[in-house]
Amino acid sequence: MSPTDTPRLLPWSSPDGKPCFLAGDGTGYVSRLADQMEEAQLDSAAELGEEAHRILTGRAWTPGEIHLLALELAASLANVRRVAESRGARLPVPDDDGSDGDDAPDDEGGDRPRLPAEAFG
Repeated sequence: MSPTDTPRLLPWSSPDGKPCFLAGDGTGYVSRLADQMEEAQLDSAAELGEEAHRILTGRAWTPGEIHLLALELAASLANVRRVAESRGARLPVPDDDGSDGDDAPDDEGGDRPRLPAEAFG
């Protein structure tokens, strides 16, 4: 299955809060609009993370400011998660490499890339 066979999860929801999807080859107007919105959401999340760090490091905040920061961080996290799900779903599925289906890392380390968690385990 190629990435264009899978509907794309868009970075916005319907008016009733349901996920929106787009079928296509990824070259149309709505795809470009979704790309721009995803980029804006990721940029906003990075800026919010920096602002949260400044606020928390300063230790001069009110409970209301912390509450608002938590709400903004939660909304930003939801956006970033949606972008990750959308992009992950569009990654090409690797061909079967003939392995035995055992997902455990082998003793030699193999020739596959290691995930960050595997690097420490």
